[in-house]
Amino acid sequence: MRKWLDGLEAEQGLDKLTWRSRQLVLGSFVLLILLMVYRGFAVQSDTINVAPMLVFVLPLLLFSPSIISRRPRGHAWLAFVSLLYFMQGVMVATLPGQGMRGVTEAIVSLALFVGCTGYARFRSRQQRQQS
Repeated sequence: MRKWLDGLEAEQGLDKLTWRSRQLVLGSFVLLILLMVYRGFAVQSDTINVAPMLVFVLPLLLFSPSIISRRPRGHAWLAFVSLLYFMQGVMVATLPGQGMRGVTEAIVSLALFVGCTGYARFRSRQQRQQS
């Protein structure tokens, strides 16, 4: 895997790989937040309560300063948290009538994981080259 990534860096360049992984992180991050907002409202019955939505969305929102400031370490930690959403999506996919929502959540969180790990790797290498 390391040889493949090193070859990819040599072929395409760190700037291009960093930009692509950043775009993947931003897209999947926003999409996962929207899915969690929908899920928070779908859990509720007749009354409107913000607490279920906050339980799903707040862990993601805590990483928004790291994403905005483009810190590789914050992206690495977000990759670990995205695996929790992946597991949750797989579990929801096994529920009757919830398969599509769970699979969508699992795919989006997996995309966030791949984007975050790529960004953390490529951006930290890019910063090392600049210094």
